[in-house]
Amino acid sequence: MGWMKDETGLDKCRANFVPLTPLSHLNRAARVFADLPALTYQNRTLSYRQYHARVSLLASALAGIGIAPGDVVATLLPNVPAQAEAHFAVPAAGAVLNTINIRLEEETVAYILGHGEARAILVDSQFLPLAEAAVARLEGPAPVIIEVADPGAGFPASGRHTEYESFLAGGDASFNWIMPQDEWESLALNYTSGTTGRPKGVVYHHRGAYLMTMGTVISWRMQLYPRFLAIVPLFHCNGWNHTWLMPAVGGTVICCRDVTAKAIYDAIADQGVTHFGGAPIVLNAIINASEADRRAFDHTVEVFTAGAPPAAATLAAIEKLGFNVTQVYGLTETYGHVTECLWHEEWNALPQADQAAIKARQGVAMPMMEEVTVVDAQNRQIPMDAKTQGEVVMRGNCVMKGYFKNPQATQKDFAGGYFHSGDLAVQHPGGMIQIADRAKDIIISGGENVSSVEVEGALMHHPAVSLCAVVARPDPKWGEVPCAFVELKDGASATEDELIAFARSRLAGFKTPKKIVFQELPKTSTGKIQKFELRGIAKTL
Repeated sequence: MGWMKDETGLDKCRANFVPLTPLSHLNRAARVFADLPALTYQNRTLSYRQYHARVSLLASALAGIGIAPGDVVATLLPNVPAQAEAHFAVPAAGAVLNTINIRLEEETVAYILGHGEARAILVDSQFLPLAEAAVARLEGPAPVIIEVADPGAGFPASGRHTEYESFLAGGDASFNWIMPQDEWESLALNYTSGTTGRPKGVVYHHRGAYLMTMGTVISWRMQLYPRFLAIVPLFHCNGWNHTWLMPAVGGTVICCRDVTAKAIYDAIADQGVTHFGGAPIVLNAIINASEADRRAFDHTVEVFTAGAPPAAATLAAIEKLGFNVTQVYGLTETYGHVTECLWHEEWNALPQADQAAIKARQGVAMPMMEEVTVVDAQNRQIPMDAKTQGEVVMRGNCVMKGYFKNPQATQKDFAGGYFHSGDLAVQHPGGMIQIADRAKDIIISGGENVSSVEVEGALMHHPAVSLCAVVARPDPKWGEVPCAFVELKDGASATEDELIAFARSRLAGFKTPKKIVFQELPKTSTGKIQKFELRGIAKTL
């Protein structure tokens, strides 16, 4: 099929085929962008020539301690230069990168190290006690700990392990990178957040990450030499692959260790940041920043937001401050974002509130994905009527290889030739997807489905509300009713009755929260609200 009658001599060879890998971006950048800024942190900036040399040193040092192709090398690092360097160096040594969430507890870190069989782990001094406690729990061989000190942030070396800079000094800057022979080779191992049972190990290949870097440039309207602020943790879907992408466009990665409104405003004003990604909680922090933390800037900052559906009120508020927000959506299993809220010019004529409502949609497939759509329980396309709900499914090169050592879970999530996300959504005419809820977050009240996202969106319009999450609370009459947990803005006040009345003015009666709890919301490292904790609290009310 698709072959011409005579294809003699038209074979794949070294001249016309090279396996796709994001490593090639940095190899090229070291030549064509050699003296441009590649990586910035505190008062230090590396050029692309220096960045490439340090990556080579790390790759060769890892090989020197016996790391072989196919071995797993873990990290327990915030967004500091070593984490960016590891993203290129670990695969350049032929190994597989496993970035571990720094906010996990020692039992889960130990599980990930054991399950992934990590041979070495790079650890920030701040998280050394966590790493040591996790390693102590392991029954098999312990990974070599390499300590990454950060004295500028108040975390000097402990002296208990080889320090990162000393480790690099033993490497060879002329080390020949071990490039993949097959683009399906494993590049990274990322563990899901594990809110239900043990976290699953998601395996990425070189091809998927390379295509992710290419498609993102198009969707983000990115030109040469962007100034990118690394806010999304690099342990979360490898920072949505943005660090792998930056060398392709000669961009500068500006490391952000502690994500605060002040740090973001300072980086925009002082470092000229043009792009960053962040969860809606990051947008909220920017909107609600104190006057003392705000800085003036005279360019538009392009923002990708994902992790939870942002409220239309949040989007409307942040646009006025100089940020252009594009809502994207994806999962750990899809290397990060694979849909975008693709904007149509005619929408510019709509009232601001209507524009914000459209921007709250998760959108359509990004260029590197074959198909993203919504299906019913029989895997059939749902009507695109903005009302009928189904499950978001997807297929394409940016879907994981599968779950590590878990063929049953892989088979289940790949049923029918699609990756099944577990997210419920409607589709608008024209195909735009809008998440209604995670399947497990839907509230069924008196037989009616209530979208927690819809209720949260209504409450977020209240001027005193900074953040909210809605979960099911058991009810003897209705089975379940909506219960809202609310964080108020600093200095603002609101009562339970006031917020219930406000929600009722915007929602059907059965969708209105029956209980409001004022408290700080439990969150993951990426700002996702941990609803399973809130469901536990709601059961006791």
